[in-house]
Amino acid sequence: MFSDELMASTTFTYVVLPALIFIARVVDVSLGTFRIILISRGNKLIAPILGFFEVFIWLVVIGQIMQNLTNIFCYLAYAGGFAFGNYVGMAIEERVALGKVAVRVMTHRDPGKFIEALRERNFGVTHLTGEGGKGPVHVVFTIIERSRLERVARLIQTYHPNAFYTIEDTKAVREGVFPQSEHWLNRVMPNPRLYRRLKMQRMLARRKAK
Repeated sequence: MFSDELMASTTFTYVVLPALIFIARVVDVSLGTFRIILISRGNKLIAPILGFFEVFIWLVVIGQIMQNLTNIFCYLAYAGGFAFGNYVGMAIEERVALGKVAVRVMTHRDPGKFIEALRERNFGVTHLTGEGGKGPVHVVFTIIERSRLERVARLIQTYHPNAFYTIEDTKAVREGVFPQSEHWLNRVMPNPRLYRRLKMQRMLARRKAK
């Protein structure tokens, strides 16, 4: 890949090699951070694949470090890549918005319009009444995909701007009511059951239209 003359040069030793180590370490740690997040979400398919590439890149980087033990710039690049890789991994996870979250909203006001707005968007909603520190409260509970959290947060701010609400990660969900998934993984590898169900719904809708 590189000529012997280039690899023996000072520029390669103190500039090119540390830069390559930094980039490789960023990719390695980003994959590792993303993999850990996938494991916490219960993903058994993508996590092992990311783990393979993570370890492979790490071994390559460590090999270069061991061959240049006296080069302080390689150490700095390794540490810098590790730090920046954590940030990149979390940024990627936030961008992709994996998994589902549970949202609990507690308000003293009537949540009827808020619940109606959620159901119009095909979100499953559970409504309970309880007793809070300042009297009776309404508790609205829904589980949504993280990619839709911003939309639900906007609805909360619209209908109950002073409400207390919590957001919690959910590892697994069974049954329930959810809008048609926009999750990136479902676009890459669609769920066969969901595909057949949607296909059947379209066929029934066409027959009714006729």
